[in-house]
Amino acid sequence: MDDNHLGEFLRARRAGLAPRDVGMVSHGTRRVAGLRREEVAVLAGVNADYYTRLEQGRERNPSAQVLDALARALHLDTDARVHLFRLAGSAPAGETPHTAEGVGPALRQLMDGYPHTPAFVLNRTLDILAANALAEALFTPFDPADNLARMTFLDPAGRHFYRDWERAAQATVANLRQAAGFDPDSPRLRRLVAALGDGSADFSRLWNAHAVRGKTRDAKSLDHPEVGALDLTYQSFDVRDAPGQQLVIYHAEPGGPSAQALGLLGSLHATRRGTGAGPRG
Repeated sequence: MDDNHLGEFLRARRAGLAPRDVGMVSHGTRRVAGLRREEVAVLAGVNADYYTRLEQGRERNPSAQVLDALARALHLDTDARVHLFRLAGSAPAGETPHTAEGVGPALRQLMDGYPHTPAFVLNRTLDILAANALAEALFTPFDPADNLARMTFLDPAGRHFYRDWERAAQATVANLRQAAGFDPDSPRLRRLVAALGDGSADFSRLWNAHAVRGKTRDAKSLDHPEVGALDLTYQSFDVRDAPGQQLVIYHAEPGGPSAQALGLLGSLHATRRGTGAGPRG
């Protein structure tokens, strides 16, 4: 990854906007994708040379007022705006870039207390740090079930497991981009991005778009080889005593087909564990 993280982000988001998106009239032949630097500078109310220096990495300490103006000019949503501030070194006070890797016994006990819904803990780079029995059963198509990004892009099961793979892939990369805002030089993040880029052109395409989104709540349309289609929603919660960790809980409509399928999946998994049989028979 380039060490000019702020400039790289600005260039990518500028390239993703057309003049019509920001109410500008386009004149003449355009040699660049998206907006010109001068156009972003006008929209943000900053000097064009100053904006150029920001993109080139020759200016790395923009004020909060400039960052706010750039966020408005580039039509950044809340997650992308916070990401912009982090890249510029203006993260909220008290925020730590490092993630606690150990999952405490109280949190493990809490997850195990949800026998009818998958629950697992992620770090910022989407490593699965711990999972309850039903989450383990849900992820049995993957070998190993270790990192959501690797599972999505490099494991052949990913294309079948996610019924809308492109949507899942976009969300996964946007979540991983958020990790880059916290610690863009993280060795773990660098290794992961390099491996994903080497193994998947789709990952490189999505990574270079610089979309940013945090995990909050969303729908998941899955296809499990043992129980078929699963339509779930998930909710994620920050683990307050372990910065950077999130507890993710999947939920099915009570009494619906997906809830019944999850129940069957849990029974199959419990039977295998009881007999010592492997997940693939």
